[in-house]
Amino acid sequence: MRKRIKKILYELKQFIDLFDSSPSLPTPSGFQLTETISSSQTLQRLIVSSLRECSCIRDLKLVHAAVIKNDAHRDSFFANQFVTACSRLGWIDYALLVFAQVADPNAFVYNAVIRGLHLCSAPAEALELYAAMLREGRRPTSYTFTFVIKACEQVSPAAAGFAAAVHAQALKLGFGSNVFVQTALIDLYSKLEDAVFWTVMISAHAHMGDMASARQLFEDMPERSTVAWNTMIASYARSGDVESATLLFDRMPKKDLVSWTTMISCYAQNGHPDGVTMATVISACAHLGALDLGREAHLCVLRRGFRLLDVYIGSSLVDMYAKCGSLESSLMVFFKLRRWNLFCWNSAIEGLAAHGRAAAALCLFRLLEEGRDTAPNGVTFVSVLSACAHAGLVEEGRRLFSSMTEGYSIPPAPEHYGCMVDLLGRAGRLDEALGVIQSMRVEPNAAVWGALLGACKTHANTEMGCAAASQLMALEPGGSGHYALSVNLYAQANEWAQVAAIRGLMKGRGVQKSSPGSSWIEIAGAVNEFTASAESHPFFDAIRLLLTRLDAHLKQPGCTSHADLDPPMNRNKSNPWIFFDQVCIIIWTIAAGGGVDVATDSNQTVRSAC
Repeated sequence: MRKRIKKILYELKQFIDLFDSSPSLPTPSGFQLTETISSSQTLQRLIVSSLRECSCIRDLKLVHAAVIKNDAHRDSFFANQFVTACSRLGWIDYALLVFAQVADPNAFVYNAVIRGLHLCSAPAEALELYAAMLREGRRPTSYTFTFVIKACEQVSPAAAGFAAAVHAQALKLGFGSNVFVQTALIDLYSKLEDAVFWTVMISAHAHMGDMASARQLFEDMPERSTVAWNTMIASYARSGDVESATLLFDRMPKKDLVSWTTMISCYAQNGHPDGVTMATVISACAHLGALDLGREAHLCVLRRGFRLLDVYIGSSLVDMYAKCGSLESSLMVFFKLRRWNLFCWNSAIEGLAAHGRAAAALCLFRLLEEGRDTAPNGVTFVSVLSACAHAGLVEEGRRLFSSMTEGYSIPPAPEHYGCMVDLLGRAGRLDEALGVIQSMRVEPNAAVWGALLGACKTHANTEMGCAAASQLMALEPGGSGHYALSVNLYAQANEWAQVAAIRGLMKGRGVQKSSPGSSWIEIAGAVNEFTASAESHPFFDAIRLLLTRLDAHLKQPGCTSHADLDPPMNRNKSNPWIFFDQVCIIIWTIAAGGGVDVATDSNQTVRSAC
């Protein structure tokens, strides 16, 4: 580059010397540029006409020499014209030399150079010059943004972040509706498939109040992420457009906690949702395990004047509190209802059963039977049979199973048989559990055989467990949990050859654990999820440090409670973050300091509020 500039300067000096030795020089347009021209307007006209006629670099140098002779080469007007001509001829080095000689270049000169760099396939240099333009305090024009965005397009996706900043500045300066700027942006977006970048652009338009452009970008996205959906819904909510937010929310394929929170805030701030909407929101909180959000929805119901005793909203609240582990609140809402439908009964009974309150679940079931207004169904009996299984109430479970078929004429489904197998298996009556399977009127499914396999592992019955595992592998050859249980069963019996055989079978069939163990904890409305061996949580370093210190403390002499922690720690010394409940307690200690309500849940077993 430096050699070329030196060569340009040398040739330019020759032209100036030639100009000094001659009163006039021929120009491309055929007229004469005299040694001095008194009228600046005439000079401008002659220079512009000459530059338009230039067809080679020699003509361009000739005109440049005349401009220098008239001491006009530092003027922004002439620099603009020269840079444009240089770009047209593809000699960008000469253009940069002319630009460097301008004393105080204005925005038009910067625009010409940026355009030239873009046209000459030097987008990185164009972006650098744009940054220098801003540092010099020059205010960009719509023309500036057009070619800066095109330069971003040339280096995309590397300049995605830079493009986002450029777009935001264009909106800030009022050029968002300029047709040329919009066209350049559309071209840029069509070549960028980064969901984060698209979302940033959507958010930028929305914050400027241009919801039409934000929606157009959203609809044009190659692949819409959950964050993009939430951004659009939140933008409509901020602008008070409840109808559009609701329609978009209904279209959303997969709603998360943020989606529901946004809609609740939207309704609370801008409008009055109907009972069906609130029941849906509360049900979503139940499935998400979002207790704080559910309480907020409950409060919204009260503030908006809904009848709390409405059976549909009431049943949703009963279900939500039960699934979130707040059994007292669930029962409080349940007993305040003026009438109960079957969903209310099932929700309350299932909640008590799932959280180990078997006696209370059975008591509530008896109230249902005594009321005679509503008859239990198959779902009800699944809950009470499950409660009996967890409480070890074998005879009560047998009586309820018989009552279901004889008293209520409900044909047993695989779920009911699975509960009975689980009930008998937990009690160690494995032969009776196998007899239940053999007497089934329907084909046993994986859940039934899985209950038997789990019981065989608990009671170390390798022979029956092997038969159950064979059935499971035939029904679900890709189910990793069945293989894991079989491995543990054989390892417990020290049959290592069988362990190796099953692991080889898993490898041959390509079976992998598709859903690693995870737990999630809600702290002050925010849900934190932990996955086995994952290190992505922002508190990971602090959690790991505390868990390591806890492990070291429990292994000190005189401490007898370290046995529960020691075996898994020895299995995976490199990653002590393996106990989900311990992690949840530690994160609670770090973030809540013991002063905030905390609820935990797991995909391994259901946990109550702690």
